[in-house]
Amino acid sequence: MNTNSHTVNPLFSTPDTITRKMGKFTLRYRPYTLTLKHVFTIAAGSRSTTPVVLVALEYDGVAGYGEASMPPYLGESHESVVAFLNRVDLTTFSDPFLTADILTYIDSLAMKNTAAKASIDIALHDLLGKLMGQPLHRIWGYNPKATPDTTLTIGIDTPEIVRQKVREADSFNILKVKLGLDTDKLMIETIREVTDKPLCVDANQGWKKREEALEMAHWLAERGVIFLEQPMPREQVDDNAWLTAHSPIPTVGDEAVQRLSDVRSAHGVYSGINIKLMKCTGLREAHKMAELARALDMKVMLGCMTETSCAISAAAQLSPVVDWADLDGALLISNDVYQGMTVERGKVVLPDRPGIGIAFC
Repeated sequence: MNTNSHTVNPLFSTPDTITRKMGKFTLRYRPYTLTLKHVFTIAAGSRSTTPVVLVALEYDGVAGYGEASMPPYLGESHESVVAFLNRVDLTTFSDPFLTADILTYIDSLAMKNTAAKASIDIALHDLLGKLMGQPLHRIWGYNPKATPDTTLTIGIDTPEIVRQKVREADSFNILKVKLGLDTDKLMIETIREVTDKPLCVDANQGWKKREEALEMAHWLAERGVIFLEQPMPREQVDDNAWLTAHSPIPTVGDEAVQRLSDVRSAHGVYSGINIKLMKCTGLREAHKMAELARALDMKVMLGCMTETSCAISAAAQLSPVVDWADLDGALLISNDVYQGMTVERGKVVLPDRPGIGIAFC
């Protein structure tokens, strides 16, 4: 393993890597495709791969790394992310520590494109940590021993495969179960044949009627489910608020909570929010979202897409201050190119390396 992640790795010397020098900065990026260990099925559909764009941001001979991951519902692609990154011009910035100025500029380049923006944000934070010689969680003053357990996600599948996935997750203390189809009760009953571990459930907007959602919430609570993520479509604000008011278990907004501006709107509609770097443009905004949710007395969940250990380790830097973590994205793929955050006895373990703490495989 090459542990020297301060200088640019050969991963960014491939023919499809784009290299652009912009004043004191050099930006490199290349498309990559993640391969899932199992076909991943949720209420909205199935997939076996996820497109990502890997990013390196170099300053004064030190490289920080980032990533854009594009699950279908974000509406981004290799082409859209590369097109966005082609527009980035950091020539006017001479100091990487001016993060507010740099990331405000990045956010202003286009509407949405949140994963593309997150790739720059993550790389910049990684770079800053390396320039300071400290992990981000230490710079923020977070206790690395205060990290939560992370869930491992069990996607919708046949009973045989579900049982296999649950057995493979033996070292995890809590499982996340994808629901939202007419097989919901079968999924839970199948899992309960194998384990009595606590579960959390993500319906991915799959339920449509609030009375039926409430009935399911009670049924799930009786079977050891501790919270319910995005039960109904985000547009059904009144229905989600009604469910939250009557549900025996907390609700968490995911698709309904993309960016900082959505947090206040989610107050009173959900018990908590799910923060994902690819939705909110990266660590700078994720940090603000966590603080605002806490101020509103809301629960905070830290989630992910299917990602390499780069983006997962970046998100993990915030994990000591959240209630729940779902940081299993890199564990679901077979072709990770980094090493970073690990899971020991189900618990998030932060690497002690500078920045976001990654090394190359």
